[in-house]
Amino acid sequence: MGAAIGLAITVLLGVVLGLGGLRERSPELKAKSPKLYFLAWILEGLKAGQYLIHLSYDLPFLWRPITQPNEIVLVYMDDAAHKELGQPSDDKWDRGLHARLLERLTAEGARAVGFDVKFTDPSQDHPEGDSRFAQALKANGKVILVADYMESADGNGMSVYRACDLLFDAAAGYGLSTIDRDQDLVVRRHFHVPYEEGADIHSSLSWQLAKVAGAASAQDMDQRSVRRWVNYYGPPGTLLHVSFHTALETNEVCPAGLFRGKVVLVGGNFKTHYSGQPKDELRTPFTDLATLVPAVDTQATLTLNLLRSDWLTRTSTTSELLILVLTGALFGAGLTFFRPLTAVGVALAGALCVAYGSYAIFAHARLWWPWMVVVGAQIPVALIWSVAYNSVGIYVQNRLFEQSLKMYLPAKLVQKFAHNKDLLKPGAQKQELTVLFTDIANFTSLSESLGADELAHLMNAYFQASVGGCIHKHDGTVGKFLGDGILAFWNAPDQQENHAMLACETGLRFKEQNRQKIMGRYLPTRIGVHTGIVYVGNFGSEDRVDYTALGDNVNLASRLEALNKYLGTECLISGRTKSEVGDRILTRPLGGFRLKGFEAVVQVHELMGEPALEAETRPWREAFAQALRNYEQQNLEFAALGFRQVLELRPGDGPSEFYLKQIEERSKEILKPEDWTSFTVLKEK
Repeated sequence: MGAAIGLAITVLLGVVLGLGGLRERSPELKAKSPKLYFLAWILEGLKAGQYLIHLSYDLPFLWRPITQPNEIVLVYMDDAAHKELGQPSDDKWDRGLHARLLERLTAEGARAVGFDVKFTDPSQDHPEGDSRFAQALKANGKVILVADYMESADGNGMSVYRACDLLFDAAAGYGLSTIDRDQDLVVRRHFHVPYEEGADIHSSLSWQLAKVAGAASAQDMDQRSVRRWVNYYGPPGTLLHVSFHTALETNEVCPAGLFRGKVVLVGGNFKTHYSGQPKDELRTPFTDLATLVPAVDTQATLTLNLLRSDWLTRTSTTSELLILVLTGALFGAGLTFFRPLTAVGVALAGALCVAYGSYAIFAHARLWWPWMVVVGAQIPVALIWSVAYNSVGIYVQNRLFEQSLKMYLPAKLVQKFAHNKDLLKPGAQKQELTVLFTDIANFTSLSESLGADELAHLMNAYFQASVGGCIHKHDGTVGKFLGDGILAFWNAPDQQENHAMLACETGLRFKEQNRQKIMGRYLPTRIGVHTGIVYVGNFGSEDRVDYTALGDNVNLASRLEALNKYLGTECLISGRTKSEVGDRILTRPLGGFRLKGFEAVVQVHELMGEPALEAETRPWREAFAQALRNYEQQNLEFAALGFRQVLELRPGDGPSEFYLKQIEERSKEILKPEDWTSFTVLKEK
């Protein structure tokens, strides 16, 4: 579900942004596909699409090494030339100066000459300069003058405003000054012929100049409408340029032969404000909004692209939309399969691969496509969705995991292990634990007397009290529920130095609970506690595992719990557990027992209560201890007297009654002293 939504979001985003910058792609789109043009026109308001597409074109230039072509020379009509030649900044120049420059260019064998300067009207102040310039134009034979293509003064369509007749007739031709610039003033596309119907007889200044210079790419006039993208060679100043006044004669700045075989473009620097200079202020991928370049620089770059046949091309609309759909599907769906941190790494790696691959295609094949839509929009949005989707998923998983942990961990340990997914890994380790088993006395007869719902509510209340009020109260871990019984342990998953003491305190808590009603009923619980090495970890099938403990020492705790039934006690602990708790809790030894399934004799102790009860219970405990010693030494008569004395001091004492029965049974046997065993053998669980 998450992958499908991510795919849909990123694919739609890529298509929308791709179409959002499509309208500026080419004016002929309107004629070829009116519906697509209309959709692009609607989406053009999404400036983000245009911005990302422009970045896709601009950024590779900043990474590519600078190229310095030697086929062209720029002659600037700049501030220095104004000053040195004494020309006005608010009127036309003396065209005799253009004639002098052109005469030198002709003498040095310039390949072709273009003037990006308006000569619309004859000069009133220097008519002789116009004549000399016209003669120089004829003598050269390869000069292209600029013309404006704009709305006519009467408002009836577009008109061409070319040079005055004297100069127009002497020149080799004219080219339009029109440049296709974007809203950010960067010229990215070649524009060699107007697309308005009936105006295709005109060509751009750069096209005409390349044609006169003999560029193979400019000889077929039908190729003017081919979509070409400007290939910039470097930042402003990369192309060879000189100031107009230095180019009039040979000097150190402009040595003889500088213009031989070169295409020369003459134009104004945008800082110079004289009448007749185009006021175009343009940018390149290398400049910011504060750094503008004169139009003649752009005209020179366009001309160079034609001369060198190294313009850029862009992938087709169909290809771009297909790529954006595929990348949207790849990242939109793919990133959802990774956790947030991994997804960030994959997204960064993917963005770098797309950027590097796009640059490699740009640098070696001069082909570009709107890859920043992928890097700047699709991948970030896919990453955001992936992180959000997986974060929610992880949050839900963590909450479920925490709920699972709460079933067997105390509240203060839940947060500690909530992010420790090792608890979910299969496998186990050997570790010393203190294990506690519980069982409800006479549960079978109780369950038979209750209905299913009543029994379920009763047991839920019992487990809530037992787990929350007893086991978790003393930081125990619930291993599993066994019918009406519970397996709990201490010292895992958290290390607990006093695990035996915590288990014994839990046993005392169960004894207190036995005196309290649960849903109007007493549920006497028998407890067995033992400390030893067990296997603890995740056990189960491929579909379900339990974090629990297994091993002989776990079974021994279960046997101790069952021994309560014979001894009439509530909570028994092993000698191993007793050695861990010492005198910090009150117990009484009940003797040695060989329990079913175990060869070794286990010393069993009854958990009595807090040490404060020591004085109150001393008389009958000491009497029981003496009677037990007589029993173990086969002094059965004295042992029986001792156990009866305990019953007088503590009526109903289960262990005393157990041993009196043992004495009665064993008295019937004829045992030699060497056959006497001081421990009791239980053949049943």
